Amino acid sequence: MRKLTNQELKETLTGELTLAAVLTVLAVSLMAVVIYKLFISKEGSSQIPGGWKFTWK
Repeated sequence: MRKLTNQELKETLTGELTLAAVLTVLAVSLMAVVIYKLFISKEGSSQIPGGWKFTWK
């Protein structure tokens, strides 16, 4: 990796990094809810976008 020049640093859009951070937090929180439901409830199911389905009895 090389260091960015001052011109390259000025051209870098911080919105892209912010969007990536928000999507990462969203994905982690979604998985936290699924894991919470998995360990707390005695039976049930959960389905998240992308075809992932979790069922426990």
